[in-house]
Amino acid sequence: PRVRRTQARPPGAMAMRMNTRTAAPRRAVRSTARRGLRVVAKDYPKPSQIDKTENYRIAGELSAKFPAFNGKGEKKKVAIIGGGLSGLACAKYLADAGHEPLVLEARDVLGGKVSAWQDKDGDWIETGLHIFFGAYPNMMNLFAELDIEERLQWKTHKMIFAMQELPGEFTTFDFIPGIPAPFNFGLAILSNQKMLTLLEKLQTAPPLVPMLIEGQPFIDAQDELSVTEFMRKYGMPERINEEVFIAMAKALDFIDPDKLSMTVVLTAMNRFLNETDGLQMAFLDGNQPDRLCEPMKQHVEARGGEVRTSAPFKEFELNEDGSVAGLKMRDGTTIVADEYISAVPVDIFKRITPKAWANMPFFRQFDNLEGIPVINIHMWFDTKLTGVDHLCFSRSPLLSVYADMSTCCKEYEDPDKSMLELVFAPCSPIAGGKTNWISKTDEEIIEATMGELARLFPTEIGPGAPDGGAKLLKYAVVKTPRSVYAAIPGRNKYRPSQETPISNFTLAGDWTSQKFLGSMEGAVLGGKLAAEVVVDRACGNPTKGLKEVQQHVVADAKAHVAKDPLGVAGDSPISYGAGMELNAQGKADLKVNDPAQLEEPVAV
Repeated sequence: PRVRRTQARPPGAMAMRMNTRTAAPRRAVRSTARRGLRVVAKDYPKPSQIDKTENYRIAGELSAKFPAFNGKGEKKKVAIIGGGLSGLACAKYLADAGHEPLVLEARDVLGGKVSAWQDKDGDWIETGLHIFFGAYPNMMNLFAELDIEERLQWKTHKMIFAMQELPGEFTTFDFIPGIPAPFNFGLAILSNQKMLTLLEKLQTAPPLVPMLIEGQPFIDAQDELSVTEFMRKYGMPERINEEVFIAMAKALDFIDPDKLSMTVVLTAMNRFLNETDGLQMAFLDGNQPDRLCEPMKQHVEARGGEVRTSAPFKEFELNEDGSVAGLKMRDGTTIVADEYISAVPVDIFKRITPKAWANMPFFRQFDNLEGIPVINIHMWFDTKLTGVDHLCFSRSPLLSVYADMSTCCKEYEDPDKSMLELVFAPCSPIAGGKTNWISKTDEEIIEATMGELARLFPTEIGPGAPDGGAKLLKYAVVKTPRSVYAAIPGRNKYRPSQETPISNFTLAGDWTSQKFLGSMEGAVLGGKLAAEVVVDRACGNPTKGLKEVQQHVVADAKAHVAKDPLGVAGDSPISYGAGMELNAQGKADLKVNDPAQLEEPVAV
């Protein structure tokens, strides 16, 4: 197609004009049935059972703990490295407790992995396609506490899957209103006649019973098994993998089932099976920096805290006992506080870990954790594609989930043209892919994506469609070389507690130990738990303590040769663990910070 690449650029980075061509003229809508169709992003009421679950109550009680301690104990100045969801959530709850948080974000946009920016046309480019589930209790409490619940656009309670054998057709799991969990989930699966036979459905159920009876202990014990290993161990039919688990795995962690820990799938299923509205989905009504991050920032600053952007951290300054004396910034200044919190991704933290901490087993266990690569694609077409006001599971070898954001999101609404946002995964060997797509050009990625879209929309996209199909007007390819931590088997035990062996240093982030894994909910909870550590210490209350470190890590740490930290090189979003359209500067920073991301896999 005649297409132009967007001029999108992360704020603070150099924009590059590349492959700009004249857009193809818009064509008339072809389908008679669609003439005059106006698609409007719809609002649905907040699901009635979301705030009535046990998890919601527990999350609300933790939220209430912070204002209850306001004015008690010693007021602390707390410096937080990182202005993503976890750092902002941490600051929000510290401010609620009467402390003075200072958020230090290296980039000039907040949000981290939920950040977004505008291209030269004013269109928003998002780091990822972010969906809010009813089973996100801390996130749902946060929206209520910030009084922004109306910004969630709830969709009908269903899951939509592309049919692999029937191009252009879709099937659904429909959740019937009024049927409580877990019966609504079971009925939704049983009533679908296109994906699994009745026998296959019956064979799938027994292995999941221990999850419902034993709960979290059983779920955690499955971390050593991949999804496919779990299936074969418990005699689940192979087609459940092809029909359901591949789609779930790529949506949950951008990874194929043979690489994904079964704990991740069971954790999600446990929430969805036990909460009536747990699987109901919502889109934010606009861009994340304005509609979510800005209210968090305002909440913090209204209570005496501060959120700084364009404030890149350089290194820790330590006291003789190993505690933090200050944060040395790139501009030469030093931030001194009472308490310090890191809310950066694990891959970034490993580059800034002080030499004096390098032999501590607590920090050595991070060697077993790393972020998973993912690519988020925006594609603007010259006409409105047939679609739904919902998230769709593509079940494609290359694509995870997608949505027509011109239909699903108020701010991006366009009744005449579609803007598809698609998650391209798996995109590296660590995630189960055969190709390192991070190293590929945007043009190669778009070509591959258009091939998959021609399968999903055969009557509207590609050579089989009338007049050659819808024309691609422009696109944006956002690469995040290290996204959420790679939840491959055996890694959960290395995720650290928020409390650390350092007396005035705490960790936040979705990669720290909490039950919602790598997700927006996990990021908020990780920040909340980090704030709880500081608040408890300030009041002289006992904390939850350190999570036990594996014995082999303790032994290996003794032999580790400590070195000065590598530090973060460059100033692009890639340098700080975020995503961007990979221009020359970003690629240069990636080559220095994470050269393996640009290597082609070795054929075996």
